[in-house]
Amino acid sequence: MSSNSKETASRQRDSEVLADLLQLMCLERLEENLFRGESRDIGSNRVFGGQVLGQALSAATRTVAERVVHSLHAYFLRAGDMEAPIVYEVDRSRDGRSFTSRRVVAIQHGRPILNLAASFQRVEQGLEHQVDMPDVPLPEELPDSRHYNREIVSKMPEKMRRYLSIQRPFEFRHVEQRDLFKPQKYSPRQHVWFRALGSLPDQPELHRNLLAYVSDYNLIGTAVLPHGVSYLHGKLQMASLDHAMWFHREARLDQWLLYVLDSPSASGARGLARGQVFTRAGTLVASTAQEGLMRLWPERPADG
Repeated sequence: MSSNSKETASRQRDSEVLADLLQLMCLERLEENLFRGESRDIGSNRVFGGQVLGQALSAATRTVAERVVHSLHAYFLRAGDMEAPIVYEVDRSRDGRSFTSRRVVAIQHGRPILNLAASFQRVEQGLEHQVDMPDVPLPEELPDSRHYNREIVSKMPEKMRRYLSIQRPFEFRHVEQRDLFKPQKYSPRQHVWFRALGSLPDQPELHRNLLAYVSDYNLIGTAVLPHGVSYLHGKLQMASLDHAMWFHREARLDQWLLYVLDSPSASGARGLARGQVFTRAGTLVASTAQEGLMRLWPERPADG
């Protein structure tokens, strides 16, 4: 296949993967406050937490008019089943003059897998300030992590090979380049550029839902960096426990955004990570926080 043919085929795959994500965010309305969503396999044995987060926000947004989400707080209760649909039940907690509150329960097999609370606000003008974006290399100066994954995928166990082989709807470029096979103890900070694989519709609520979706990538992994361990070695169990997010300003997910991540603490088999999302121009558009399980299994003694 010629280079032009390969490039055309690659763009076609990117377009299909992104279109599938947009379809994933379009929930089926079952009743006034009930919605149903599907799941997609990202190479793990459970539903991606960011998918449930984005769909739950989408469900809440479908019950709100003329107001914009400014924060959400969610708890991941159970691992999701990729083979079963997810039902989202929205409780219209409050519709005030300026703020609207919604609670969403994501349900599978009759049991909740996620609880989410979201608050929406009538657009207002007020005092403004923000922190500065860190000075880091631009995304064009960094390698595409998808290409890096293809180079190392053949060396990995089957489980991880499958996880890294599945194409994501977002492109990621890591400022800090680290060897997953030779983990070292690093500072609990990282910077990741990301954007969708293609153009997105001019629908601000869709971009907010997608930002919730993608914000689950790389977040809790930041808390592992100081400990010199890797999920590739099979001794580390990781799972998101909760997720909080604040939306400060509008952003387009088909343009480069910088995710600035740090972890101030780990204890009790849990790690805490925080994130800030900046546009390329340096505008702070969102902040995140997440606590996750970080359980390190002990080494098994060798036989004999």
